[in-house]
Amino acid sequence: MMHVGLTGGVASGKSVVAAKLAQLGAVLIDADALARVVVEPGTPGLAAIRETFGERMLQEDGTLDRAALGALVFSDEAAREKLNAIVHPLIREESARLRQAAPSGALVVEDVPLLAESGQAPAYDVVIVVQAPREERIRRMVEDRGWTRQDAEARMAAQATDEQRAEIADYLLVNDGSREQLLARVEELYRQELGR
Repeated sequence: MMHVGLTGGVASGKSVVAAKLAQLGAVLIDADALARVVVEPGTPGLAAIRETFGERMLQEDGTLDRAALGALVFSDEAAREKLNAIVHPLIREESARLRQAAPSGALVVEDVPLLAESGQAPAYDVVIVVQAPREERIRRMVEDRGWTRQDAEARMAAQATDEQRAEIADYLLVNDGSREQLLARVEELYRQELGR
């Protein structure tokens, strides 16, 4: 089994890379998806969020109010650290379970947005980092996701810098062209470097 950590800043193109690797045959473990699972109603994760941040973080139906929590943690570093202390161990536990369930000899790719921030890089055989120019990332968040420029910049400021992510990279994919160019780079990496 080859265990790959995939990371990149918000709107860098990391999800495109993850989807292509899965299409090529990798077993994909998506930390963002797991972050939703571990805070579903009835989970210890949601109970801990309610206890730490209060009932205001829940919607009327008892589910997590992601917008309210996001507004808090992306403007308050201490709150973000508290949230990470709750959610990250739960995500790692679920990731480990999925990794152990992967077929023998599989290429397992864990899509981890905060890989550099969480200090987990040494846990992987290989780390792939996806980067894109700052203004292009902001454009994507504003035009494609409907965020304000201020929200986009706050989200970027809450994450590691490009330089910090590059430091942990075994392979750096620079997404500064077309989607097709990025996909071609991923396929080349898969065929030539990941032994597939």
